[in-house]
Amino acid sequence: MPRPQAAFFDLDKTIIAKSSTLAFSREFQAGGLISRRAMLRSAYAQFVFFTGGADHDQMDKMREFMSQLCAGWDVATVRDIVHETLTTIVEPLVYDEAVTLIEEHRAAGRDIVIVSASGAEVVEPIGEMLGADRVIATRMEIADGKYTGNIDYYAYAEEKARAIEHLAATLGYDLDECYAYSDSVTDVHMLEVVGHPFAVNPDRELRRIATAREWPVLLFVRPVALRRRLPVPPARPTLAALAVGGAVAAGGFIWSNRRKRTTDT
Repeated sequence: MPRPQAAFFDLDKTIIAKSSTLAFSREFQAGGLISRRAMLRSAYAQFVFFTGGADHDQMDKMREFMSQLCAGWDVATVRDIVHETLTTIVEPLVYDEAVTLIEEHRAAGRDIVIVSASGAEVVEPIGEMLGADRVIATRMEIADGKYTGNIDYYAYAEEKARAIEHLAATLGYDLDECYAYSDSVTDVHMLEVVGHPFAVNPDRELRRIATAREWPVLLFVRPVALRRRLPVPPARPTLAALAVGGAVAAGGFIWSNRRKRTTDT
């Protein structure tokens, strides 16, 4: 019997056209969880992320700011905001090309697994919308109904590869016959552990590596309303989108950092 196979997808700029951790900034500002100033800075961070990606140093800073900002947030409040706005915010951002790939892999009998450094509270409902079989994502610590500011599990860089290998060992995936897709150089480890790696909308460094290793490069450019391609399940209550707030704060940091560098020069 042939061993089972899977297709592993990063989320941001691979399946959806925005950062999932920044997409809800306006809704969180309206809900009183972040300030208008942070919301505006997050828009700039979205631009920086989309045009240049984020390297390891920036991602570490995002993690630090995520922890600081989210401490004390009420889980139920964030749950309500995500429940009310998830379909409206995320569903129109899905790349048509990604949906086609997902359909092709599913037709070939492969599991669909989303692997993202964004919070599970965002990634899991998106995965449900897409019909993914499994999700690997960052998990925040919760105590007494509030976020503590600590991270229980950070699905990032080498940890993504370790999680994929653990999943393969558990479910019997033949990694040599599996596929992986990502846009970021921080996911090189994830791409290396499968037999069929693909760079999608790659940042400059990942494009260089993909060219050197002769990995295929794909360009996704057509966001499409998901309900036009797949039946979208009705929204249901989920835990909060913690990574959203963290990346909003990180957006403020990136904005300040770049402004400082511009001023210094």
